Amino acid sequence: MVETKNAPATAFHLNRSLLFMLLLYGGMTVVAGVLAYKQVQLWPFQLAVEAGIFAFLILVVISSTVTQLFGEKLANRIVWWGFVPLGVSSLLMTVVLGLPASPEMVQFRPDDLAAFERVHAQLWRVWLAGPAAYLVSLLLNIWIFSKLRGSGDQGTLGLMFRGAVASALSQAIDSVIFITLAFYGEFEITDLLIGQVIAKVTLSFVLVPFLITGAVAFARWLDRDPA
Repeated sequence: MVETKNAPATAFHLNRSLLFMLLLYGGMTVVAGVLAYKQVQLWPFQLAVEAGIFAFLILVVISSTVTQLFGEKLANRIVWWGFVPLGVSSLLMTVVLGLPASPEMVQFRPDDLAAFERVHAQLWRVWLAGPAAYLVSLLLNIWIFSKLRGSGDQGTLGLMFRGAVASALSQAIDSVIFITLAFYGEFEITDLLIGQVIAKVTLSFVLVPFLITGAVAFARWLDRDPA
């Protein structure tokens, strides 16, 4: 820490675990939208789910971990600040799409150029649906996770239960908001909506409890005393 003659130094401490989670959170807000362009089939069900769910589940785990260790208020702030990387990446993508491609790419790699533009030139409804679903579902996840905690800590099993329930409910709401805003009226969305909800709720109960307990343990390990 550096002191100047005109201003006293101000003590500031940022937990290593919180810094790590903030960096990872910002990256996941951006990559979730990129992964969403591929649908994957989850074994053993014949259900197709957009791959962005994996990054979004990490966002859920991070928000729940921050709530567990640092409180609901800070977790909510992180969700709101998540719009910064979302907005910057969207603006940058708009600029890149508007710039002319190089002659070399136009002449020798037209298929690559067409694929890039087809994937990233999203419809305005998708652009609006993503942030809306992100905000509502993650704030809901934090609220449910915090409320289920009550006045005390129920230990590892309680942490796993709260994480699974909060994630399942918030993921179901996320699917309803996103698919309805993005695709309603474009095609029949019932099958897609049901499949997404089932897949996300299933993953919430199968993966999230273990991811949250692992994330909390890892965060505490990062913040342990060096001695």
